[in-house]
Amino acid sequence: MRVGLRVNGTFHEVDVEPRALLVHVLRGLGYRSVRVGCDTATCGACTVLIDGRPAKSCNLLAVQVDGAEIVTAEHADGLLERLRKSFNAHHAAQCGYCTSGMLMAAYALLSRRERPSEDEVREHMAGVLCRCTGYQNIVRAVVEA
Repeated sequence: MRVGLRVNGTFHEVDVEPRALLVHVLRGLGYRSVRVGCDTATCGACTVLIDGRPAKSCNLLAVQVDGAEIVTAEHADGLLERLRKSFNAHHAAQCGYCTSGMLMAAYALLSRRERPSEDEVREHMAGVLCRCTGYQNIVRAVVEA
């Protein structure tokens, strides 16, 4: 099947198997920030924005998002750059495996709510798991960004 995706502002038209997962299609296009973690939509390492909403790309078929606007952590954007700098300043990443998913979840939140409380950040980020940081530095980074 032929699928058209706009990823980080660049249009891609690709032939995919009907059962191809979005995460694998994105990685095949060179978007390496999209991680394959648990393959069960539990960990959130594969989180991307689809038409402005966070979604776990390991749980979606590429054909389901034909024509969609997709944003990954490679996107060049002022808000995303502020988030990256804040994550760095607050040491909000250790191993880094979950970081791109965290960035995408935070980006979605801050796109809709300029100054979220710590509780709002924790609630919104609950879909992305981190096994290293204990979350406090992540929450601080999002609040500061």
